[in-house]
Amino acid sequence: MAVIELTQEVFENTISGSDFVIVDFWAPWCGPCRSFAPTYESVSDDHPNIVFAKVNTEDEQDIAMHFQIRSIPTLMIFREKVIIFSQAGALPESGFRDLIEKASGLDMAEVHRQIVEESGSV
Repeated sequence: MAVIELTQEVFENTISGSDFVIVDFWAPWCGPCRSFAPTYESVSDDHPNIVFAKVNTEDEQDIAMHFQIRSIPTLMIFREKVIIFSQAGALPESGFRDLIEKASGLDMAEVHRQIVEESGSV
């Protein structure tokens, strides 16, 4: 699957309509962002069941502010509409692949149960 650009208009539908989304927050002037882009693209080719998306923080400042993006690149992983990972900094390819493997292996029923428990709702 090709990497998609997320804008304010499609962000919510993309997150809500997909079980597994990885978002790369970046900017054109950011050297580490440009260095990480080929790795991001390459890894995306190996995971057709995952939505790989990018948010240009220059063009989509409202999204960046909403998620309090202070450093770029920042990777954020959503599974079943839940942010399960958020970290600034480019990863080496092997680290990125390991991260995806760990995120894939999460028991989302347990994650949702913990969210309900922590929120105090039933």
